Amino acid sequence: MKAIAAFVLVLCCLIVGSTAWTCKQGPRLNRVQQIDAGSGQVVANSGYYAYFLIGTSWYRMSTLRFRHVTVGPAGLWAVGTNYRVYKYVAGIYKQSGGPTMRSVDAGGNDLLVGITTSWYAYCLRSTYAEAYRGRGNLRWNSLSRRMRYYSCSPRNGCWGVDLSYRVFYTQRIIPTSCGTYKWQYVRGMKMRKVEVGTDGYTFGVSLKGKVYQRLGFHPRRPFGTTWRQIPMCMPVRDVSYDLGKLWMATTSGTVMYCI
Repeated sequence: MKAIAAFVLVLCCLIVGSTAWTCKQGPRLNRVQQIDAGSGQVVANSGYYAYFLIGTSWYRMSTLRFRHVTVGPAGLWAVGTNYRVYKYVAGIYKQSGGPTMRSVDAGGNDLLVGITTSWYAYCLRSTYAEAYRGRGNLRWNSLSRRMRYYSCSPRNGCWGVDLSYRVFYTQRIIPTSCGTYKWQYVRGMKMRKVEVGTDGYTFGVSLKGKVYQRLGFHPRRPFGTTWRQIPMCMPVRDVSYDLGKLWMATTSGTVMYCI
């Protein structure tokens, strides 16, 4: 089975390498469920453990078990299997009080955003995110929107996927207040997840596990004009982009990256 998986992965790299993207197998890590990149760092969730990439090797960060991990301008954060939010402080993931979350994203302008267990979107102000050192409750702001997933960038606003897999965009969330501009419905494809990188590049994963890049950004259309598929020969579970690399976790649990 491993030989077959390796052959399929090589074939996948050859196919995608013939397009504008050149893709390779990433540093080996088994059973990857989720991956996130930001501020020059990469983290992954494998077997419900958090891993950090240093060079070409993965290092487990904690004995705690997590559902979701994230890294970005707001720091290193995670959601435990108990749905509690953790921040990485002085080499230790420390649990916070406050709402239970399904996922969090640290890619915004020093703020943290998340989706609660009841599918509501919340925002943690930059002052609270930066100052938190592992004691007390986090003071989240409700955005009064129900979403499946939510991702932010200092350079290209925030993107969300609602309970019907429709894509929404807001050009900005104010870091110090969590105030938002009008949310706009992005017509077109339904997505399971939309990830926006720290540098503003935006990618989506369709309901069938296909990867798309959002294109056509200009001042009158800050959310772009079209989705362009990045050909892959195996379905993808998760994507993240930072510093020129598109990181992916396939449904078979393999890490890949494209440049």
